[in-house]
Amino acid sequence: MPTLIVESGMKKIGFLSFGHWTPSPHSQTRSAADSLLQAIDLAVAAEELGADGAYFRVHHFARQYASPFPLLAAIGARTSRIEIGTGVIDMRYENPLYMAEDAGAADLISGGRLQLGLSRGSPEQVIDGWRHFGQLPPEGMTDGDMARAHTERLLDVLKGEGFAQPNPNPMFSNPPGLLRIEPHSEGLNDRIWWGSGSNATAAWAATLGMNLQSSTLKDDESGEPLHVQQRKQIEAYREAWQKAGHTREPRVSVSRSIFALVDDRDRAYFGRESNSKDQVGYIDANTRAIFGRSYAAEPDVLVKQLTEDEAVAAADTLLLTVPNQLGVAYNAHVIESILTHVAPALGWR
Repeated sequence: MPTLIVESGMKKIGFLSFGHWTPSPHSQTRSAADSLLQAIDLAVAAEELGADGAYFRVHHFARQYASPFPLLAAIGARTSRIEIGTGVIDMRYENPLYMAEDAGAADLISGGRLQLGLSRGSPEQVIDGWRHFGQLPPEGMTDGDMARAHTERLLDVLKGEGFAQPNPNPMFSNPPGLLRIEPHSEGLNDRIWWGSGSNATAAWAATLGMNLQSSTLKDDESGEPLHVQQRKQIEAYREAWQKAGHTREPRVSVSRSIFALVDDRDRAYFGRESNSKDQVGYIDANTRAIFGRSYAAEPDVLVKQLTEDEAVAAADTLLLTVPNQLGVAYNAHVIESILTHVAPALGWR
């Protein structure tokens, strides 16, 4: 059973923010404007610290990030190196063609740094929220089927091939042949990720040529610890990728809540998490799920714990889930502490 970092080491480390906000005096993120503007500032700070990625979770009907592309474009315009992405967008809500236009624009603004994480969605704030967005599954399809169909359509149009018959009397002149979605950003289709909650959907994502995102929440398929189940999920994904005959190397990310306790603030906020364990429950009537533990300890203890995390070892990208309501300065400190005191021992850089 593997207990060490893979030979290539941890290639990239970024952060993942949910963008929570609440009008509470105890929060440093009290409005949607605070959440969005602080996300831009944190991405800039993370790039300056040497982090590799700034990723954002999307939830509808919630006091969190909901419309990612303006945010991603703004970050792309303020930064020059860091990857910018989502983890994840619920595809039940999306119009794939309009999404392709937004994604292409954001990717071009950033100079080709967009990493777009998608999924079939998770339990949400309202009942069948996608219906309010005009999305209805066709007869015989579930909402999950609809999400996957939307994803396949998005992947198809991101290839940049023409498919729409041009008007013989257009307002503006057209290039020859069938027309494609514009703006088109070359290479974006290789930077699409699927947030998978099961081994089967991980294999499906591999077949379609998507990268894999695995979070701290996964279907409990074996009763084993989350990191073991995720390692097996990653193995199933890579096996399916190889069978599909793709020529490029796939990417795999896992997310973790990790806090290096290096000062009194860290101990006050997260010292109680030092004995955290995986939790098991039901996310709906039929789905038993496992939610991963948090890591909070002195840096040397964290290094030992993380080298024993089989999914962290198997992935090439680690996303640090940040407590955004504690403000930009403290979250920059959280990221810096990991990059300085923990990441080098995991093979980063």
